[in-house]
Amino acid sequence: MAYVTSQAAPRRGGARLVNGALGFAAALLVALSDCHAHAQTRGGTLNFVVTPEPTALVDLATTATNVLKVSPKVVEGLLEYDFRLQPKASLATSWEVSDDSRKYVFHLRHDVKWHDGQPFTSADVAYSIQTLRQVHPRAKTTFANVTAVTTPDPYTVVVTLSKSAPYLIKAFSSSETPIVPKHIYEGTDPLTNPANNAPIGTGPFRFVKWVRGSYVEYARNDDYWDKGKPLLDKIVVKVITDPAARTVAFEDGSVDLSGDTPVPLSDIERLKSNPKLALDQRGYEFQAGVTRIEFNLDNPVLKNLAVRQAIASALDRDVIRKVIFYGYATPLASPIIPTSPYYDPAPTPYPFNVERANALLDEAGYPRKADGTRFALTLDPLPIGDLPTRTAAYVKSALARVGIAVTVRSQDLPAYLKRIYTDRDFDFSINGMSNLFDPVVGVARLYTSNNFRRGVPFTNGSHYSNPQIDLLFTQVAEETDEGRRKQLFSQIQRILERDLPDINLVSPQYLTVYSRAVHNHTTGPDGVSASFADVWLQR
Repeated sequence: MAYVTSQAAPRRGGARLVNGALGFAAALLVALSDCHAHAQTRGGTLNFVVTPEPTALVDLATTATNVLKVSPKVVEGLLEYDFRLQPKASLATSWEVSDDSRKYVFHLRHDVKWHDGQPFTSADVAYSIQTLRQVHPRAKTTFANVTAVTTPDPYTVVVTLSKSAPYLIKAFSSSETPIVPKHIYEGTDPLTNPANNAPIGTGPFRFVKWVRGSYVEYARNDDYWDKGKPLLDKIVVKVITDPAARTVAFEDGSVDLSGDTPVPLSDIERLKSNPKLALDQRGYEFQAGVTRIEFNLDNPVLKNLAVRQAIASALDRDVIRKVIFYGYATPLASPIIPTSPYYDPAPTPYPFNVERANALLDEAGYPRKADGTRFALTLDPLPIGDLPTRTAAYVKSALARVGIAVTVRSQDLPAYLKRIYTDRDFDFSINGMSNLFDPVVGVARLYTSNNFRRGVPFTNGSHYSNPQIDLLFTQVAEETDEGRRKQLFSQIQRILERDLPDINLVSPQYLTVYSRAVHNHTTGPDGVSASFADVWLQR
């Protein structure tokens, strides 16, 4: 069998070969400047805001963005990625992928230790992948074709697939496929293991303590395999629940960094004018996604396609873009984002049209009553940031115009997840879902029949089932021809836009807010969900 071999470049590149005395002098000055800067700035404490408070500190069984921001500081993946989503070494130093994409061989880094001193080996990788397939919201799809994970020796892992999965090489980041210690998890329930809240990893930072409702503290791992890193002494993850208070915290210097647009968008222009602060739009290549309304199709009213068509027709995406997102969003009807090569720009079959919405509701058998309403629904916005709640307020107002009385319900994140994915005690919800490195992983989990998984967050919460969609996602997962993949994804988008198990509203542009004292906070597509091994401060 022929193999395509990939070897990652070192995490810090060597000096370029420079011809001539002038080039050599310039290179020397840069090197001396870099050394001097690091000598001055090594150490310090980074005050990092994550909101809402994480529900766990390891992303083994969740894809919640607040957990993804903290987990990679302690728990690593086999690979890292550059902004073009090309793989780089991490716990794996090199890898081979067979020509038919049915065998992946990873060669692991030697002399890596878990934070409790135990050696890291291939057994940890095999255990992690198998466990993720059972408990992780996306891994069932990501590793659907995996038939075996074998360990020929302590530093080699072989992943064998029944069918090709060309996207799989992009799935081994710490935020997607975290590698956890087998000796800590084996023989326990991975969902309730204490290490989920007091993690033991191989990463650049060690967990110190979690003061619930206040902060999480991490300290430098002095035995980290990448010698000389991390550059920080400590990370303090602060919990600041009020968006306006987060703005003040940035302005008074009590916090240094936060992602996912952590402040009200109405404050952005003010922060832009602050010389001590800056904004970054990079680092959301993995996370980029769609703000959407997800219906509970087990609800007898919402099971009626005409009702969902009416709701779609009552909503003006451009108002959402301008008023709710202050222009930091792109309206769309597709579950695939406009920057994806698989995006189908076909217009929605249900454009904004209040007159049509009213007619559809009349035809569906829901006339207005004496008080002007037709029926009532409860709307549950995702309690992460203020944008879902503000979007819910707009939806409530827009649907009132067509006689649908909406009650917006508030709750914390654990209660929301239980209500939507376990109890299924909801009518419709506003949430955001990431496309990730490929729609086979980021999008399929929301629509395929086998991803209706009670108790597993951020899966098929609508309980949508369409055999044609199931077949198309199966086909595109195995397809290696890019032209054919685009055709299959186009079919998928048009069927979903017609069937309306959800209403895709906008693709947000997320912002990272940071103090100019913070350097290297965003070095790849994970953004602030990366390890922070390279972050340094210049106070």
